[in-house]
This record gives sequence, structure tokens and C-alpha cells, in this order.
Amino acid sequence: MPNSEIQKYLIKFLNNSANKEELDMLNVWVQNPLNEKLFRDLIKTHYVITLGMNTPDSKEIKERLLREIRKEKSVLYRLQQKSILKYAAVAVVFLGIGYFFQASFLNNTVEPLITPSEEAITLQLENGDVQIISPDGQTQLVDAKGKVVGTQKGTQLVYTNEVENKTLVYNTITIPYGKTFEITLSDKTIVYLNSGTSLRYPVQFIDGKQRQVFLKGEAYFDVAKDKNNPFVVNAQELDIQVVGTEFNVIAYPEDQETDVVLIEGSVGLTESGQPVNTTPSTLLKPGFKGSFDKEQKTINTSKVNTSLYTSWMDGNIVFRNEPFDNIVKRLERQYNTTIINNNKSLSNEKFNATIEVKKETLEDVLNYFNKVHNIQYQIINNKVVIN
Repeated sequence: MPNSEIQKYLIKFLNNSANKEELDMLNVWVQNPLNEKLFRDLIKTHYVITLGMNTPDSKEIKERLLREIRKEKSVLYRLQQKSILKYAAVAVVFLGIGYFFQASFLNNTVEPLITPSEEAITLQLENGDVQIISPDGQTQLVDAKGKVVGTQKGTQLVYTNEVENKTLVYNTITIPYGKTFEITLSDKTIVYLNSGTSLRYPVQFIDGKQRQVFLKGEAYFDVAKDKNNPFVVNAQELDIQVVGTEFNVIAYPEDQETDVVLIEGSVGLTESGQPVNTTPSTLLKPGFKGSFDKEQKTINTSKVNTSLYTSWMDGNIVFRNEPFDNIVKRLERQYNTTIINNNKSLSNEKFNATIEVKKETLEDVLNYFNKVHNIQYQIINNKVVIN
């Protein structure tokens, strides 16, 4: 048996509360082959007992174990990618555990309890026609005269600047919940669109006229520089003026605030409806967030960790000291599922979490909140009900 100090570290490790120094101690201890075997047995027993107590159904235990294995394998991959070698021994142990359970349960098919709705990405043309954009498709976009104005390859839509237009012609792309997309506009500005977002934009910008697009939802803009033709993002009640820069905009209609996070360059924020040449009421510096209160019509700025707001482009969503109601909104958008929170005492309670949307199912996320924060939920008619 390990000594009392190691036992204490092991307990904290299993409860996800061990700090860096304690993990270092465990890492040294597990180098001994006898200790490694003991550690394997301890982890296996811990998972079986924990899952067995929470879920008496043996089939559900197996399904949840397989999900845990996938999560631990992804942890191992991330550790290797970042070359954090001193935790490799612990990660290898998890890999061994994954092999053990896969050998026992691999023949069981795991059916998800929650099935997200499948909706299509749509592109509405100037004449009102609507095209379905398949994320794995390839096609050419043509204008009313049959000229090619852009091409689609998978999750990317690229417009050309070869067709000369004297009037602005607009398209509108709509991204449903649970999906993302990327557009390169005719001026080479790149726009990354998050789930639940629509963008109205000119098929081709006209020299000498302001470059303007209209956003509902969330998008990351990498704006092509053009001093003679400023770029404006109309986020409903807020105009964002730029020349060439990178920034993230969160402008969902149902949110109380519109947030603009500046990565590099500079942007000006002005309430919509002001004359074109109006001096912006607020100028942002890199590393700052500007928040427009839709009710008070005020703009507040604060210094932020920009990576928290751009992680969605890498398939992650990060919550730091975030109210539970905001987390629920984000989960609904990312997983295209309805979540009903009947536990109003949770609404303003704040949590920390990092979720890999492409690797973790909504059930994985809910299971995390259940185990770590004891948040109870049920799945009824493909909806999540939190009690």
C-alpha cells in the first residue's frame, strides 16, 4: 500500500483537485512498475465503483466507460502534442486502462441518448433563391448573368473579384446550430462563422464605396487592408469600423450585449444609424473587449484573454467564471439541442470548463457537470431537462 501522503495525492488526483506539485510527486511515484500496477488497479476500480453507484444499469456503465476512455485518450494526445513529457507516465497509464476496457466492451454498440437536430447551411441569393450548402460538397456560384462569382469546397466559400459590377448584389449565408463555416469575400477578407449565425454581404465590393456586411450571431473577421475603402460590420445596433485587422464579434439577437474582441489592429465602435463619417464613440486596442449594452445604449471596455473568445475556431469552447445560463445558451448553439433549466438557483452561479465540441458529446459535458458539480439532469423526448 502507498504511504499516507501518496494516498492523499491519489485521492485528490481522482477528484480532479491535485495541483502541479502533487502531480509531480505522483509522476515520480508511478515510475516504479509495482506502483504503476497499483495505480492501474486503483483507476479501474474507481471508475467501476463511481459509475456503478450513479448508474445501476450495466449497459449504461459500459457506454459511459467507453466515453471516459475516449476522453482520456484525447488527453494523452494533447499532452504528447505539447511535449509535456513529465506527465507522460500518467498518460500512458490511462492509455492502458483504455485498452483494458475496450477489450472487454468493444463489441457493444453505443447509441447516443441525445440526437442533435440536423439542419442545412443555406445561401440566399439576391433574387431570393435559396441554395443548400453541403459541408462536403463542391460547386460554383454564378450570378444572374451566369458568370462565376465564387466556388465552394467543403466548409469554405471563396468569392472572386473578376466580375465587374456597378451595383451591389448581396448574398446571405445562414449557419445553423451545431455547424461552422468559412467565407473569403471578394476583397480577400476572411470570415469564420460560428453556429447560429447569418451574414449578409456583397458578392463583390465596389471600389470607392464603403465595404459593409451585416452580421447576426458570432464571427471572426480577418479584414483585408484597404485604406481607401473602410470595412464596416453592422452587428444590428452596433457598427464596427475597421481598415485592416482581426477581431471577433458576438452579436446574437437574444443576447443583452454585443461583444467585440480585438486581436490586432484597431476598431471603432459606434451605435448604428450614425452618418458614415462619424468619429467612432469608442476605439479598441488589441487585447480589449468592447461590450455594447442594447438596452442602455452604452459601450464599456475591458482587458480580456482573447483566446477565450477565439477558441471556438479550434473546436473548443472555454468558460471562465461564466454564469450557468450563458453556458446553457452556448451548449444549445454548439450541439443544436434544447436545454431546459428548471433549477433557477443555478442560473447565475458561475463555473469554469473547457469543452472540445468535436470530441465530446453533449452527454459527456452533462456527465462532467453531474460528477463535478452534482448538477442533475434528465433526457426527455430528446431534450435535456436540468432539475
